[in-house]
Amino acid sequence: MRRKGLASMAVQTVATTTPAASAPGTVDLGPASGLSCRECGTRFDLGPIFACVECFGPLEVAYDLPLGDPESLRKKIEAGPANIWRYAPLLPVPADVADKPNLNPGWTQLVQADNLARELGVEPGKLFVKDDSGNPTHSFKDRVVAQALEAARAFGFTTLSCSSTGNLAGAVGAAAARAGFRSCVFIPHDLEQGKVVMAAVYGGELVGIEGNYDDVNRFCSELIGDPLGEGWGFVNVNLRPYYGEGSKTLAYEICEQLGWVLPDQLVIPIASGSQLTKIDKGLKELIALGLVEDKPYKIFGAQAEGCSPVSTAFKAGHDVVRPQKPDTIAKSLAIGNPADGPYVLDIARRTGGAVEDVNDEQVVDAIELLARSEGIFAETAGGVTVGVTKKLVDAGLIDPTLTTVVLNTGDGLKTLDAVAERSQATATIKPSLDAFRSAGLAGQAP
Repeated sequence: MRRKGLASMAVQTVATTTPAASAPGTVDLGPASGLSCRECGTRFDLGPIFACVECFGPLEVAYDLPLGDPESLRKKIEAGPANIWRYAPLLPVPADVADKPNLNPGWTQLVQADNLARELGVEPGKLFVKDDSGNPTHSFKDRVVAQALEAARAFGFTTLSCSSTGNLAGAVGAAAARAGFRSCVFIPHDLEQGKVVMAAVYGGELVGIEGNYDDVNRFCSELIGDPLGEGWGFVNVNLRPYYGEGSKTLAYEICEQLGWVLPDQLVIPIASGSQLTKIDKGLKELIALGLVEDKPYKIFGAQAEGCSPVSTAFKAGHDVVRPQKPDTIAKSLAIGNPADGPYVLDIARRTGGAVEDVNDEQVVDAIELLARSEGIFAETAGGVTVGVTKKLVDAGLIDPTLTTVVLNTGDGLKTLDAVAERSQATATIKPSLDAFRSAGLAGQAP
């Protein structure tokens, strides 16, 4: 009963919120040719729908990709802008996307992390950190919102919205402000203050919901099916198929920055699981297009122990992911009922990877380790990936001689509370050389 009701709501969204001028099948989203059910393969026209009416499986964007001349495509990409729109021929966006008002995220640093490698026992030159804190609102969410924004334009929406654990709310608020959309975003009431301020500063409506993220997400699903949601594009609900494609650009950038080579191992944080599944999709597309040489790669998922439904299922050998009530400092990953959890399990097992978790103390230790070794201040999700990487190397599951890419998806300035107690001034002294000497700081070297 639940599946039928929600599937009907997904189709109703097209009928009630899509302007006639942008009817499904007539929109310009570049190489995107339609939507396809990930479970049963049923095809649909392009539109703001997210669930299959046949089986309620999730919908994904299907493409007519530019097959046949990888060298020309590679040169076209390399000549493109230093943001995600260099990959416009592979994304559901119009050809002139770079000319539209957008935050233009992407092309963030891939840091060769030799200092961290020594700390973890990884061979020098083999460990990299993809640091997405360099995006406009300092998280990878700018990528997915940029994609969803183009779909919202195509479908004639006037309000941009989302359910969020924090980073997405800020990304939606900023993107909407730049593009001239109204924004109204929904968050759990107890988020980190830094993320609340960042989401509110862009001038849109910010609504706290009493409950956790799963409660917020359920509310947004109800709003979509109500006349109150008329003209609203929820980036991670009715625009989810397009939104998710933004994560593929992480895969594209990593491979291009490695010299058009697939990494051997990737460690990716898991919230809903969408990012991990789309990175895998992006890697497979690069192989199919001939842009990289096909070779095996392993994908590892990272969760916080206090919200680890996918890790728990993986370790138990289960195919079903049982929901959990989140209790962790890594609030950006605190989704107790991850929509793409079962697909994460499939990918980890197919590629020979794993899904692991770390506790809150290990998260903080890893944030500090990354900061002092590489000068990268990660938010708690980055602490999760670095902490899990250490755990996997110690367990022999990550090969220290192979190329490994660890994702940092956000800036530590957003989650200061996690490290504030342990990150204080070394000393407070009077403004004199004698006081400096007395503090025992003179002449100290690394």
